[in-house]
Amino acid sequence: MTPVLETPSKNKLPWTGIAWFGVLLVACYAPVLKALVRQWNNDPDMGHGFFVPLIAGFIIWQRREELAAIQPEPNWWGLLVVAWGGLQLMLATLGAELFTARMSFVVTLIGVVWTLGGTVMLKKLAFPLFLLFFMLPIPAVIYSAATFKLQILASQLADGALTVLSIPVLREGNVLELPNQRLSVVDACSGIRSLLSLTFLSLVYGYFFERKTWVRVVLFFSTIPIAIIANASRVTMTGIITQVKPELAEGFFHEAEGWVIFMVALGILIVWHQMLMRGSNFVAARRSR
Repeated sequence: MTPVLETPSKNKLPWTGIAWFGVLLVACYAPVLKALVRQWNNDPDMGHGFFVPLIAGFIIWQRREELAAIQPEPNWWGLLVVAWGGLQLMLATLGAELFTARMSFVVTLIGVVWTLGGTVMLKKLAFPLFLLFFMLPIPAVIYSAATFKLQILASQLADGALTVLSIPVLREGNVLELPNQRLSVVDACSGIRSLLSLTFLSLVYGYFFERKTWVRVVLFFSTIPIAIIANASRVTMTGIITQVKPELAEGFFHEAEGWVIFMVALGILIVWHQMLMRGSNFVAARRSR
């Protein structure tokens, strides 16, 4: 008699509860989500917003076997988080505060996962849920303060670089006076756009290509100086171009220059990761001797 091998059965997810909470989420947050998608489409600083839920969904899909093996254990503490998210939405609606309303969507979603799947499920989905915060535009107050500081910093670095290159320049705040043209480092040239996108990409890159937590943390924080230096390089290049052919400092060429600089910044991040790995392996090899 041939023994029959039983394959472990997958745990059944609470699809009824998921569908119920899903309908409620869509019904409650439809206006908020509609406005959010509209901003992704119209705000160049939030162009990466479209990719955030897609990448988070892809990560969840990759973990589908692990998630299916987890026995869902509903945790009613999650309902408190759902209630907090709902309260946050009501207060934000009354106060016309967009960031708080959008933040409440992610908070409520976390509460739903905790309620239906339990603590183990929540831990497994912690990273993709955390990524969803990057689809939310930062508050206007923080955005304005950060943009202004980045404008000044980019102007200072470009001023120093142009001086080293023997190009006469006079800086007044975020304005660079060059022999052939005045160059203003406006909000779009502050580097906030590349900083937001690069920090998100560093998290995704670290998740897919690195296992060490400390390396992931270093990569994430390294995006700040990389983005600042890259943006200052862009301003410097624009200043150089104005001395050769001023019309190239505007329009399509200027936008294309921004994309090229961003790709270079991404390449620097990847090279920095390789250096960290080699350094880590070298230290580990020395210790093992």
